[in-house]
Amino acid sequence: MDRALLIGVSDYRWTDPPHGVPGKLEAVRNNVPVLRRALVRAGVFADGDIVPLCSPDFAEAARELQRVAREARGLLLVYFAGHGAIPSGGDELYLQLRDAQVFAGEHTVFNAAVSFSDLMGTVLATSRAERIVVVLDCCFAGNAARVWEHFEDKRRVVLLMSVQANHRIDAGDPATPTPYTENLARLLGEEGGTTVSRLAALLRRRMAEQKRRTLRNEPWEPQLRADAGAEMTLGRKGPQVPLLSPDNPDPAPAAPDPSPRPRRRLPAWTAALWRRPRALAAKWSRARRREHARRGADGGKGPSRRVLFRLAVPMLVALGMLGVGLYGPLGLAGGDDTHCAPPLELRVLTDPDLEDTFRLAADAYLTSGADTTEAGCRRTGITVYSAGSSDVVEALRRHTDAWQEPEGAEVNPQRDIGPQPDVWIPASRAEADRVLEEQDTDAVAELEPEESPLAHSPVVLAVPDRLAPEPLDDITGRPLTEMIEALTARAENAAVRRPDPEFTDSGLLATVGLYGDTLSVARGESLVRQPGPPSPTAGDLLCALPEDDAVDDRTAALVPEFLLVSGVDCKDNTRTSRTALYPADVPGMDPVLVRVRWDDADGEDGEDGDTARDAAVASFRDWLAGTEGREVFARQGFRHPGTGEPLDKDQEVEGVSYAPSPLDESAGRDEMEQALSAYQAYGGPGRVLFLLDSSGSMAGLWQGPSGGPGLLRQTLGGLGPDDEYGVWAVADTGDGPYETLLGFGRHGRKDAEEAVDERARVRDASADPHAALLAAFDEMEDRRDDGRPRMIVHITDGRHGENLEGGRLVEVLDRAEASGVPVTVAVLGSGGCDEGRPDRRIAEVSGGRCLDAGDDVGASLHDEIARIGTGDD
Repeated sequence: MDRALLIGVSDYRWTDPPHGVPGKLEAVRNNVPVLRRALVRAGVFADGDIVPLCSPDFAEAARELQRVAREARGLLLVYFAGHGAIPSGGDELYLQLRDAQVFAGEHTVFNAAVSFSDLMGTVLATSRAERIVVVLDCCFAGNAARVWEHFEDKRRVVLLMSVQANHRIDAGDPATPTPYTENLARLLGEEGGTTVSRLAALLRRRMAEQKRRTLRNEPWEPQLRADAGAEMTLGRKGPQVPLLSPDNPDPAPAAPDPSPRPRRRLPAWTAALWRRPRALAAKWSRARRREHARRGADGGKGPSRRVLFRLAVPMLVALGMLGVGLYGPLGLAGGDDTHCAPPLELRVLTDPDLEDTFRLAADAYLTSGADTTEAGCRRTGITVYSAGSSDVVEALRRHTDAWQEPEGAEVNPQRDIGPQPDVWIPASRAEADRVLEEQDTDAVAELEPEESPLAHSPVVLAVPDRLAPEPLDDITGRPLTEMIEALTARAENAAVRRPDPEFTDSGLLATVGLYGDTLSVARGESLVRQPGPPSPTAGDLLCALPEDDAVDDRTAALVPEFLLVSGVDCKDNTRTSRTALYPADVPGMDPVLVRVRWDDADGEDGEDGDTARDAAVASFRDWLAGTEGREVFARQGFRHPGTGEPLDKDQEVEGVSYAPSPLDESAGRDEMEQALSAYQAYGGPGRVLFLLDSSGSMAGLWQGPSGGPGLLRQTLGGLGPDDEYGVWAVADTGDGPYETLLGFGRHGRKDAEEAVDERARVRDASADPHAALLAAFDEMEDRRDDGRPRMIVHITDGRHGENLEGGRLVEVLDRAEASGVPVTVAVLGSGGCDEGRPDRRIAEVSGGRCLDAGDDVGASLHDEIARIGTGDD
């Protein structure tokens, strides 16, 4: 999915001294529509893939930046035209939005401006787009190159800048687009499908031919930054070519890199938080602490003048002397045109499934009387962002020091999660309890969770209407696993999916129910098996299902109930309506506000900063828990946190039951911890024991890729070097029910294939699957201590006779059910998995699968192994 965001800021709210920007930019008003038409005509984007923003304020631009970055999967283009500003050092570029102001010498300096470091390091770094193009048409655009050079993932980011560093430029005739954008649009129309580097070379050439000059009366030279080998084609598909220089715009084509560099999945958060001044303040605070320590050791001497001078100089440079372009946290004017001081900014970190809800709540709060002074000024600004739930818990437990003062690339919560939160809102109080139970004793963040949650939402099994039971009362209140088994009994091809338990609490809460009190991990995971990784969030899951009608029509989703009321971003594309079923053993979502208090916070906000921040948090908390906050939760489909009743009892949504009974209580700390640990262990290296029927009846089913050994060899690609497995030949030759072809352990694929080829052969003997399976259960029982996933694979012709009848079959079934090890049976013949057959019954009670001629046995068996193993096939 391709996305483009075109931002053109022509009108500025504040242009008068002392804090206003230099003036309006009439020419920029023409840029967005002209560039949009050019991108569509050149085939770079469909019209519906382009989001135009004309003179947005900071909050609107931040929201749209986050949204398009989150949605893009193929090409992401971000364009900005407007005022650009730099500090005197020139090592940063600020893109000023409509409500921009400049406070020279004060803490934030550039209000309502996005620093290019934050655009690159947060918005773009978190996007899953394969290719990213950034186009800057503003004064000092070339200063962005210095930021780009230090960006870790710049291989997929190409940067087009209208002018070289430290130069201002003129906007040109108000009746036309700005010179750079006008030429860019024309070249797109002339070139059709072309490369970014060719465009850059042609732009330099054309600007030179037009004798364009900067305001320093030097040649106006557009700039390009792109990593070697990271060329990008814009428009109608063409060959990928290496980067161009202005002197050589047409080199020979080169093949693209077939293996793009994998990227770490990062959380989505936006808003420029001006790290540089804050980092200097933190540095000052650390130096002050060191001086206090020295003073205690050397008789009470005062702070070193050298230290104070060394830190004061960069503070003055960064916060004082400025360079502001002619074309380049939210200051407001009061109701009587009074200029307001920049409001204190609260950073609110949420669970990913809750981000949209709390973003809406924050927007409502910021325009409420609770956040407005008598003079009409805003008391507080709020930045809402989200990150993977298990990453947040781990960072608050173990890495608060690195969060406050990043020192290395390996552990850096500021990069991987976002800024230090003042408020954390997990989807369950149990998450806060998990942190408090195991937090490092020297942690520099203190958590203060509220006692009462803000709202409630059950986690439901959202079943396609055609598969919903009738009446619903017959199934409401039953355990989740029973609900799923009943669903698959009604429709054999029915499937269930849940979001990633490591990324969002809704997925982990669902996993608590899947595993049950006995932590039956293998059986629980077998109920939600799917190709590929799970969707990151419940919203993503509900958006992914409609991409395939057949999957959508037969797949139930474990999601929070409120999403069935409020809808999701893709709700217009959703094709299957769903009915909510309410499991008795799946805890609900109970978002709770947690105040996060950081050591030395006064280094950020002054001596009274912590008190002011406490007051701001308390005001936001009270508003959320009050009438106006409850109205937001009601519109989103949440329930009362105490009674569990709908907050909006008049809201009617088909498929949602407003009086289900009973609903499970909140999750406990230990059950959340155990479920996550079990899930993570299950996702690690696996253990597989193959039982290959080698009896005489297999003689006609032995040779070729579909024979017994051939099928076994096909599955080995699903196993990696860290997986452990073994192979038994099942034939009772008098020395026991099996012969070991490959001892249990780690094996290279080639060595394993050679062992099977050399040793596997048909025996003139019958098989005793009863004895072999019991021995296999014993073998796997000895390998269960660390929770790693396990599986037994039985490849057979299904001719078992009396060896799997009567009491012998009952004994195997009892062991299969009690073992917790799924048994996948591949029957080489037809009818082996018919209803009531022994192999099918063994597979079903163990949580495995039975495959026969009615399935693509080779492919299906490989898929089952790949779910357990860590191979790359």
